[in-house]
Amino acid sequence: MFDFADYSSYGERFSEKYDEWYGSFDERIIDRIEEMAAGGSVFELGIGTGRVAIPLAKRGLRVAGMDSSPAMLEKLKQKKSGEQVTVEVGDFASFETDEKYDVVYIIFNTLFALHSQEEQVNCFKCVEKILKPGGKFIVEAFVPDPSRFPGGQTVRTVDLKEDNVKIECSTHDAAGQLVTSQMVDISDGGIKLYPIKIRYIWPAEMDLMARLAGLQLEERWSNWGKASFSASSGMHVSIYGKA
Repeated sequence: MFDFADYSSYGERFSEKYDEWYGSFDERIIDRIEEMAAGGSVFELGIGTGRVAIPLAKRGLRVAGMDSSPAMLEKLKQKKSGEQVTVEVGDFASFETDEKYDVVYIIFNTLFALHSQEEQVNCFKCVEKILKPGGKFIVEAFVPDPSRFPGGQTVRTVDLKEDNVKIECSTHDAAGQLVTSQMVDISDGGIKLYPIKIRYIWPAEMDLMARLAGLQLEERWSNWGKASFSASSGMHVSIYGKA
C-alpha cells in the first residue's frame, strides 16, 4: 500500500521506471552546476538514480547526495561510475552533514515533494548550514499554474504507444497548494499505479523561504540556458547565495 505522506514511497515505487520515463533532460544542467561549483564540491538533495550526479563526478567534482528512497540509491550504485558518488538515505526536510559544500542543488521539482510549508522552510535552513561562505543553492521548479485543474482535478494522456498508454489523474487543493496524482501505466501486462503528491511553491514564496534561512536570491532564469525569467515562464532556475 502506498502512503502519500511517506516521501520514500515515491522513490520505492518509481525506481523501476524512473530512468525509462525521465532519463532525458536538459544537459546544460551539468554545465551550469559545474560552472558554479568551480571545481569544488556539490551536494544533491533527491539524488535519485544519479542521472545528474554521476556526470558531475565524471567532470572531476566531489559529489555527494541524499535521497529518501533506498531503491533509488541502489539503482545509482549499480551504474557505471556510481561508486564515485557518496550517498546516504535521509529526509531533506531535516538533515545535516559533516562536510560543507560549494553548491547544493535540488532539481526536477523535487523540493515540492515536501508536503508542508514548514518542511520546505526547514530544507532551506538545513541547506544554509552545509553551504560554504559564498556557496550557492540551486533550485529548479515549475511555475504553478492552477488553471490546469478545472474543477479541482484533471486527467491527461502523458504518453500513447501501440502497446502502452500512460495517463495522469490529479486532484488539486488550492488552499494547501497540494496536488495528488496517480500515474496510470496501462499495457498488455496489466495496469500499474505510480502515486505522486507535491506541494508547489510560488517563486515569491520561495524567495521568502530563502531569506528566512539567511540566503538571498542572486539570479533567476527561465531555463538552463540562462534565458530571462518573465511572467510567461513555465519554469525557473533560482540561484540563492550565502553571504
